Amino acid sequence: MSTTTTGLSAVIGATAPVARRVRAYFAPVNRATGVPTIFDAAQLGGFALDTPPAPWVDLGWVTGFVRKSATKVGALRAGAPAIVQTQVRTEIEATVAMEFESWGKLQMAVASGSEQMNLLATATVAAANGSGGVAAVAVPLLALDSTATSLGVGAAAAAGFRVGNLVAVDVDYAGQVGFVGSGVSAAYVTSSAAVGGDVNYVRRVSLNVGRVVGIVAGALQLGGSLIAGVPAAGMQVSLLTGFCDREGGSFFQEWSGLFVAEGEQGDRVIYHYPRLQAMQGAAENASALATSATLERMRLAGAYRALPVTDTNDGATVVCFRSYLPGAMRAV
Repeated sequence: MSTTTTGLSAVIGATAPVARRVRAYFAPVNRATGVPTIFDAAQLGGFALDTPPAPWVDLGWVTGFVRKSATKVGALRAGAPAIVQTQVRTEIEATVAMEFESWGKLQMAVASGSEQMNLLATATVAAANGSGGVAAVAVPLLALDSTATSLGVGAAAAAGFRVGNLVAVDVDYAGQVGFVGSGVSAAYVTSSAAVGGDVNYVRRVSLNVGRVVGIVAGALQLGGSLIAGVPAAGMQVSLLTGFCDREGGSFFQEWSGLFVAEGEQGDRVIYHYPRLQAMQGAAENASALATSATLERMRLAGAYRALPVTDTNDGATVVCFRSYLPGAMRAV
């Protein structure tokens, strides 16, 4: 490694980045307007990995991160005999794949590709159904007494909850069509008949979920902020027992993706995909634990196709931005 001295400063020779793992962050795409979440590496590229800038959500470490360019370049010929005069891009495409180290609502949602259901607590006489039967009556939310991390339901209603409960917080389904779900478009409803007029349908698919970690003065304290932020008027709370995704369906999840490789020498590589849609159904890969002959770790597998956006700096149509932040005093 060479060192160049200019004046009083020493510039260290650059090397290839060396990173242990890749960290994944996702943010919503406004499906109704087609507007993704844009990450500006010039402003925010040095953010602390544990505290990403809003609205990016940390989905933890990923393994097997592989990105591929399927962009095709063709030759433009002219003359007789034909001679290559220049090159043109005839097709632009990119894909990215990974395995999530953690399981959770958002990891399952972005890996599933289609609707990701909440297993709402069922009514006492509900018939069995693969993604959950008829849900129990939801609890009204006192919007004025609620925040992104505290749900005011009143002392009487709070008695029906326990520390450790999972909850979904969203509006009633009232016949609306199109994209539904607060904070993130969780599903697309073609007609009220398609969902059976289920008043709990939005909460059934909503990504606005949380874990109850405390109950104080009629308010449910959550372990993290709701993805939709401060609850809106009319939202209600439903208990849930877990999450369910399905093979099939016509809806495609779409997210903005951000992947960060933190270099051991102070550098950082950032891959920003403004629009990603899953290109496979729900899947997981199992690998044996080195410390056990019988235990296996199951990782959620995700594979995505990048969709285009326009770079306002020059009007170019692109599918990915790769940014490199050199380490301090590295040669450039």
